[in-house]
Amino acid sequence: MHTCKELIRDAAGAQAGIAFTACTATNEAQSQPGGGRRRQVMVNGRRVKTIDVHAHCVIPEALALMGQKLEDQRGPGIGEVGARRIREMDEQGIDVEALSINPTWYKTERDLAAEVIRIQNEKLAEFCATYPDRLVAFASVALQHPDLAIEQLVHGVKKLGLRGAAVGASVAGAEFSDPQFHPFWAKAEELGVLIFIHPQSTPQLEPRFKGNGWLSNTIGNPLDTTIALSHLIFEGTLDRFPGLKICSAHGGGFLPSYAPRSDNCLRVAPDMDTGIKLKKKPTEYLRQMYFDTLVFTSEALRHLAAEVGTSQLVIGTDHPIPWQSESVDHILNAPGFTDDERRAMLGETAAKLLGIKPL
Repeated sequence: MHTCKELIRDAAGAQAGIAFTACTATNEAQSQPGGGRRRQVMVNGRRVKTIDVHAHCVIPEALALMGQKLEDQRGPGIGEVGARRIREMDEQGIDVEALSINPTWYKTERDLAAEVIRIQNEKLAEFCATYPDRLVAFASVALQHPDLAIEQLVHGVKKLGLRGAAVGASVAGAEFSDPQFHPFWAKAEELGVLIFIHPQSTPQLEPRFKGNGWLSNTIGNPLDTTIALSHLIFEGTLDRFPGLKICSAHGGGFLPSYAPRSDNCLRVAPDMDTGIKLKKKPTEYLRQMYFDTLVFTSEALRHLAAEVGTSQLVIGTDHPIPWQSESVDHILNAPGFTDDERRAMLGETAAKLLGIKPL
């Protein structure tokens, strides 16, 4: 068992300068754990390529530029790169991980942000090239400088082979629906790449999150996503960019769990509408977005699928943070899904979104 100190030490000297941190007949998939062999995931006798869209890492060199320390990154452990990471994927039955870095640079000035992102995206591309069949990555972007973020997205996708961009749930207090971000969403829509939203708690509520229960994460993260998606819907951003591909971590936060309230608010208090006429009911926009399956129970997964559709769901493990290490079995063992639906959630949908070659 690695201690936190040992994990930090290993990560600091790891290759490519990457450390990993926080953030029946129908069901025939079986583990093949003997000797550390790679788990082969199958559904009804058919092999499935499993793809995890929610996996974390950090670049120590970039953290140092911002005066941040590897030891301060939140999470139960920080793991080394390379063989250990691949071994853990093998044990979980994950064939491909899409790596992303949680944005801690949204308040940095332009030149520093440009250098931080350059280092991160180059290191991500370098590391993925070391394990081309097992790892892909989302580009980092400095959204506080939207024109720069566009350049970073284009360079990351077209020059470095990154598969989209990972963003927070707001940008230094500004909502994604703010018109200043419209050019970025337009470029993402034009490129046809996936934007992965991972929340950064809800900073405005930090005083209320103090105390037990790690409420800044337990409540703050899903709330942050709920607010972000609600603004994208109600401010008409998704009408303006109907081809925008968005995937939200943690099952989209609280929004899918209480989605009908969004429809009924327009009926109960139409005077609260500022004049933006949505093209669809708010709940209908959920079915054009994507969500990871990090919702813990079979009933939660069933409800999420009922609200957004199984075609919109993809695996999310939060690796290496152990929120849900049995993410494959979470999908395999949940009752009520067809073989095709399980295969889609396990990897087929993510393969299409990320441009990964299927089996």
